[in-house]
Order: sequence, then structure tokens, then C-alpha cells
Amino acid sequence: MSEKIELFVPGRLCLFGEHSDWAGLHRNINSAIIPGEAIVTGIEEGIYATVEAADRFIIESDLGEETFACDMDTQVLRRTACEGGYFSYVAGVASYINEHYSVGGLRIHITRRTLPMKSGLSSSAAICVLTARGFNRIYKLKLNTLGEMNIAFIGEQRTPSRCGRLDQACAFGVKPVHMTFDSNEVDVEPITLGGTFYWVVADLKAGKDTIKILSDLNKCYPFAENDRERAVHEALGADNREYIERASELLTEGNAEGLGALMREVQENFDKKVAPASPKELASPVLHSVLNDENLDKWIYGAKGVGSQGDGTVQLLAKDAACQSEVINYLNNVRGMEAFPLTLKPKQTVRKAVIPVAGFGTRLYPATKAVKKDFLPVLDKDGLFKPVIMVLLEQLVQSGIEEVCLIIGREERHLYEEFFAPMSKENYDKLPEDKQRYEDKLVKIGKMISYVYQDERRGFGHAVYQSRDFADGEPVLLLLGDMIYESLIGETCSSQLIRCYEAYGLPVVSMHEIPKNQVVHYGIMHGVWEDTGEDGMHLDKIVEKPTVDYAEENLAVRCKGGSSYFAVFGQYILTEDVYKVLEKNIRLGIESRGEIQLTDALEEVRAASGMMGCRIKGKSYDVGLPQMYIETVREFGRG
Repeated sequence: MSEKIELFVPGRLCLFGEHSDWAGLHRNINSAIIPGEAIVTGIEEGIYATVEAADRFIIESDLGEETFACDMDTQVLRRTACEGGYFSYVAGVASYINEHYSVGGLRIHITRRTLPMKSGLSSSAAICVLTARGFNRIYKLKLNTLGEMNIAFIGEQRTPSRCGRLDQACAFGVKPVHMTFDSNEVDVEPITLGGTFYWVVADLKAGKDTIKILSDLNKCYPFAENDRERAVHEALGADNREYIERASELLTEGNAEGLGALMREVQENFDKKVAPASPKELASPVLHSVLNDENLDKWIYGAKGVGSQGDGTVQLLAKDAACQSEVINYLNNVRGMEAFPLTLKPKQTVRKAVIPVAGFGTRLYPATKAVKKDFLPVLDKDGLFKPVIMVLLEQLVQSGIEEVCLIIGREERHLYEEFFAPMSKENYDKLPEDKQRYEDKLVKIGKMISYVYQDERRGFGHAVYQSRDFADGEPVLLLLGDMIYESLIGETCSSQLIRCYEAYGLPVVSMHEIPKNQVVHYGIMHGVWEDTGEDGMHLDKIVEKPTVDYAEENLAVRCKGGSSYFAVFGQYILTEDVYKVLEKNIRLGIESRGEIQLTDALEEVRAASGMMGCRIKGKSYDVGLPQMYIETVREFGRG
């Protein structure tokens, strides 16, 4: 039986910057045109489907729609794309894939669709992205998200539709991104929200001619020849650049009221400078009847058109969740429209950490009979001799962690409680002032700590699972208790990992580059870079201790300086999905090498919903082996 993958691709909403994508494309001819910029987000409505390999290219649905099937023949697929209609979009993408990659057929089975069709929310882009992603995932094409987005764009360009470059931003999921369009180049950066924003999106049920709008506005490019055309250039260029900068700041600050006021300002500017270039379509009387509806004022901060504008769709920014519901009820039941919510929330940051320290430390015996390995001393960079556990905990505090769970043996708890308890006043008074301050900090850190027990030693994955109740559905940072981490930049290694999670919202595995001849000792990761800085990698493979030959053939990652090999660095960000798989593996006794492995759970989650690798700018020190501990003592405290 072939692999079957479940996919969801949302529709897209352009919050700011409509039309600037195709306008920026004209820089190919006129370099004086300012690059286009837009803020785009996926929405909660979209297309749900399963995909699997097949002998032909097939799209079918549970929604009572017609089934399409044809051979993986480029000419047939391109002919279908040119004919127009719903199937033209998937055929356009499939034709490009067939031309450039060695693939077989694909069966796309649509199970659910919550996205309104032909409403300015990029339903066509969503099915194109879904098709590109299906081929990518099934045939391991090693495309990152931007690669899927580009193929979806090319595929849609092969149809009678003339979409812009921002439509396929739905590939990035339900999160806002800042897109820049400079000729053929597209750059995408995630936006970190500073608060929750309650949007309402509504189909105006009026209709518009998008092709006419685009045709009229494109007549103003590439060179402006009169005042009307110069006004369009100004609105989509310098004005838009300023609006995008302000909108980005307001989103980051969480300032919904300010953003609503900006929406009104942007719409007014569009009506003044852009609408005259397509007066019939952009007069949009239905849209403006909503924008000027005083009944809505008590519930919203602002509103504006969507996409190409015209009488297609309106977006409104509600004051809170209750107001959002009132707006939807009013538009649906009083105005006869089709409205639905879009709530954008800040990515849940990581505020909890887990450190398994239940191991005996066999390789350091007999020292570990007297002292646990995480209490072994090292010289820190501040000149103090500290137990390994304190070095880790201080770094966690620097990284913004608020709560820490130590996974210990039941008989060990008193050791930690005694260590973190305040010392006697007699001993405290003997300490110099700087060490008294450190003792105060040590006691304070101790109050952050919770303890869970690993009563059975069934492997690393089993140990980690004991912290599930502590995680309580939140993402957690996992550190190894016999490692010390040293950052080479101005933020801790853990902070680098957290930043990656906040950008992509997926489980994260830290990684660092190693020589090829060392791959046999580590878990090795492979994937494609999601950013031009080569910091975040969308993983498509995690292989435990591969042979050199296998790694050379299958695990070399293309980098700017050539090919590299990336090993697990020793820190992870786990989500509830990882705990669910660990629970299943424990219940069913699914083991590798006689133990419940974390790697097995990570690989299952990666295959099902995706996982990031974060390239850490730092070094790690192993204190679990005698020679490694000696090297740590010798080197860590330097500098």
C-alpha cells in the first residue's frame, strides 16, 4: 500500500499591499519602480485532502464534484490547463512538475473544503499549492515552502488566470508574512504578532471582474505617461512601502486600534489614487456601503477591501472576540453576506524546559557513586566553579524560561531539594558578597523547578514522556542533562532554538555541522533551507548513526559553501504531537534497540506534520564520558 498523506492548505488574505506584487514585477523593464511589498496571511478556511502516489494524475472529492483523471503527459496536462476551469489549476501545476522532476502520478482526494470559491481569498492558489505540496511530499522532491509556492505560481500562470505573486502565500499557513516583490525575486519573512487581532472576512455577494481590474491597472505600467498613471505608481510604490512599514510595526506591537485606523487610511488612498484607473470596477458601491455602514462602527476599528479590490470581499478588524461575533451576525443576517472569522494570535512562545537527569552515570563510576554527573563541577566564564546543572539552568533563565522540570529517579529528589534550599545563616555569612548574591540567585532558580520520576528505565523517549503533565499542552524546550552549551553569538543556544519555533510554529531539532567521517556517531538530519541565511531547515529525514556511504549519497545538505552534514546538537522544542506519539509507542511497546526512543517519535511527527532543524551558532560539551568531561573542564571556562 502506498503512503497516504493528509494535507491542509488555507486560503489567503492580503492585509495590506494588494496589487504591489505584479507592479513590482515591472521592475524588469523600469528599474525606477519601487519594489512591491505586502502583508499576507493564510486564513482558517481552506482545503483538506489526502494525497498518494498513483498511476495517473487524479483529483476527486467527497463533495459531490466531478472527478478528473488523465495520464502524466505534459501535453495533455498543459492543454487542460489552457482550457480554464477548476481542473486547469491542478493540471498547470502537474504539467510543470512532470516537465522538471522524475515523478509518477498523484491521487488528490479532497475530503473537505471550507474556503469560499471566487471570493478573492485565493481558492485557486490554495489548490495549486496543495498539488505542488502533494508531489513534493510523496516523491521527496526536497522543495522548501518557497519552492512549493513558486511552482504553484508557475502552474497557475499556465491557466487563463493571471494571478499575482502574493496569492500563493497561503503556502506558509495561518500566519502573517511580509513579502517583497523585486522583479522576479520574492522574499518572505514571518511577522511576530504582539497581540491578538480579530478579523472578519466577508464575501460581498456582488461580483467583480478581476481580469478587467488587472487589465486597466497594468496599462499604467511599466512607465507612467500621465497624472493618473503616476498616481497609481505612487500608491503602489512609495505610499505602499510606508504603509507596510507602519502596519508591520503595529502588528508587532499588538496595536489593533492603530491598525484599524491605518486600514481606513490605506483604503482612502486607494480610492483616491488607484480607483480612477479602473473606475467602473473600482467604484465598488457594495464594498463602500459596508465601509461606510455606521452600524458597524461600535464593533470595529477599521475596514478595507481585499485582493484586487472591487465588490468581491471586505475585511474588517473587530475590537474583540465578542465584537467579532456581532459583526459576523450583522453581515450574515442583516446584510445578506457570507462572513467568517479570522483570529490571528501570537505564536505561543516557549516558557517551559525539561532536563532528564535520571541516569546513573555508569561511564563515570565510581565518581557518580559519590556525586551525580549533573552535579560535577565545571569552571564557568564568570570564574565560579558550578555544578553542570546550574550552568544549564542559568542559560535557561537567560533564554526567558520560567519553569523547569527535572526528570529524576524517585530516590534522588532529596539531593536536589537540599542543593536548592537556602544554606545556613552561619555558612551564608562566611561567603564574600559576590557569592552571597550567587547563593540568592541559586535559591531563586530552585523555586522554578518541578520534579517528575522515571521509575522504569525504558529509554530516553520514555524518560521524556514523564514530563507530559508538566508540559500541559505547551511547547517545551528539552535539554540533555549531561551536556553544556556555549553560544558563539549574543544570544544563548536555547534562544536561537526558541526564535526558530516562533518563526515556524513546528517542533524544532537543534543541529550543527560535523565532518563527514563523524556521521556514524550521531543522528544526522537532511532537509531544505527555509531562509536565505541557512538557519532554519525544513527536515525531510532524520537518520540515526548512518554509514558514511549512506550519508554521502542521501544526507549531504546543499549549502552556500558546498555540501555539509548536520548532526543533532542536543536541544529540542517538543509539541504536544510528540508526546502523543510517545504515549502510543509506550502503550504498544514500539521500541528500537530495546528502548522507547525519542527519535522514533520525532520522525513520525516530522512525516505527518513537518519539523524544523535549527542551525545553532554555538558549541556543545559532553560531560557524560571521562575524557569528554576532562576536555569540558579544560576548555569551557575559557574566554
